Amino acid sequence: MIDKISESLEAAVSDIRDGATVMIGGFGNAGMPSALIDALIAHGARELTIVNNNAGNGDTGLAALIAAKRVRKIICSFPRQVDSHHFDAAFRAGEIELELTPQGNLAERIRAAGAGIGGFFTPTGYGTLLAEGKETRVINGRNYVLESPIHADFALIKAHKGDRWGNLVYRKTARNFGPIMAMAAKCTIAQVNEVVELGELDPETIVTPGIFVQRVVLQGRPA
Repeated sequence: MIDKISESLEAAVSDIRDGATVMIGGFGNAGMPSALIDALIAHGARELTIVNNNAGNGDTGLAALIAAKRVRKIICSFPRQVDSHHFDAAFRAGEIELELTPQGNLAERIRAAGAGIGGFFTPTGYGTLLAEGKETRVINGRNYVLESPIHADFALIKAHKGDRWGNLVYRKTARNFGPIMAMAAKCTIAQVNEVVELGELDPETIVTPGIFVQRVVLQGRPA
């Protein structure tokens, strides 16, 4: 019997090792798997490479992971905002490396990894510092730069509902990067608001099929 439900948040993240590349869903706080991040902090993994749209808000979630000095490098599109003080402090102190990627490129690099695409040419970033050291090409008279896919060891994402096979549905904009991150990681761990019985999810509404999900954990369970 296939049953991907983890007994706890702690168990769900227990094999995330030092130096792992971890994708974390969310657009700001929308769709951020905060309970899984808290469990990851408690777990103690260090020297992580984090892939996320931004670099944390306030003092919770990804910001707390950075404040705990667990992040060696972050790949994101929007590292600075009014409450990104933990990232700012770590970056200015030379404690964290930043790979800045335009938001559309970030999404497509993640999607390319999940789709098995070896790279893609995009005009975004051509002629800027972001294109330094990358292959460029003129296609139909327009300048392009080659971007590589982003693969991850783990993806921590948040969904609205999931079943024991790992099928997921999302709530509105909390969906954001979750579906493509689930495809791009070796192990996807989904924090859900509700676990439902098989057959309760309308197949037409399932966004992430269970084939892309290895673990499902109810966010209300203590780590």
